Amino acid sequence: MQVRVHYYAAAKELAGTDSSTFEFAAQAVPQAELRQAVTARFPSLAAFLQRMRLAVNGDFVEASRQLEDGDRVDILPPVAGGAPVVLCRITEQEISLDETRRAVEHPGAGGICIFAGVVRDNADGKSMSKLDYEAHESLAEKEMERVLTGVIAEHPGARLAAVHRVGALAIGDVAVCVAASAPHREEAFSACRKAIDRIKETVPLWKKEWGLDGEAHWVNLEG
Repeated sequence: MQVRVHYYAAAKELAGTDSSTFEFAAQAVPQAELRQAVTARFPSLAAFLQRMRLAVNGDFVEASRQLEDGDRVDILPPVAGGAPVVLCRITEQEISLDETRRAVEHPGAGGICIFAGVVRDNADGKSMSKLDYEAHESLAEKEMERVLTGVIAEHPGARLAAVHRVGALAIGDVAVCVAASAPHREEAFSACRKAIDRIKETVPLWKKEWGLDGEAHWVNLEG
């Protein structure tokens, strides 16, 4: 099957073209698969594509609507006046610190603060072998974006990005990355800290810790 993709405004500039064609072996593909294909072909879009809407054959459609042969897909950036939450994602893929940082960069940013939460080899005095993270499939990203929007309301001029990983993570893997930019370093530090603290408090994400002996438990469930 073949899908024709058209890019508008910032999406067009980042892709370096106003349209392109993608071919898939299946007769129908999820929208997420097209997003992955677009990101692979145009890496410059990777940090922003999650915030862009897709229109199919001239209409906005539900995210569950699969793409079929001959569909026209328009990639539409956020309209002027949108909140500066530039990246908000729950993913099973390895987190790119560079992507998260680039998402908040802009000429007016005098300070950029990045926090990376890394899987360590111990917890509560016990050695750990790995961690599992699980998220609510529909609420986690919504709540994380609500958190970031709230922090931005307290720090006008700031931009925020956050990516949290789910699935099985090894020691040393980045589990979460938050980046904040602001005109001055004080606002960047403050916004970044508030964002990660509130993400940990309210976003429906759960962590299972695995010991070297194979025993495991969900954090905050026992005791």
